[in-house]
Amino acid sequence: MAEQNVNIAVGDTLPELTLPPVTRTTLALFAGASGDHNPIHIDIDFARKAGMPDVFAHGMLSMAWLGRFLTGWRPQSQLRNWSVRFLGITHLGDRMTCSGRVVELFEEGGEQRAKLEIQTSNQNGEVKIAGDAVVSLS
Repeated sequence: MAEQNVNIAVGDTLPELTLPPVTRTTLALFAGASGDHNPIHIDIDFARKAGMPDVFAHGMLSMAWLGRFLTGWRPQSQLRNWSVRFLGITHLGDRMTCSGRVVELFEEGGEQRAKLEIQTSNQNGEVKIAGDAVVSLS
């Protein structure tokens, strides 16, 4: 179960989630689990015809990793809002890290909440997704 410590301050960082390198198997398994069988993510010939050097990760796979990251810190029932911007392609071999920090503490509807800045970045520090989330601290 996720940590329940409410001694949170603006500027605090969340424990990072570092994932294994993205592989073709990762993409095939996500395609099956999500129902997203877009060939750009699983068929190298299709990807090359589209002008890409190889297949690449689904954007929603990276968003799923952020969901795992968030719910590793707070239970899903405490997630109030979450949005992202897709900034770059996650390539095969990328070793992604999800990170975040507290940027605001506030109360809404009698509930203590924290606004977080969240992101995924690869082993070279290139941000692939950036966004924010609001979680309940109550």
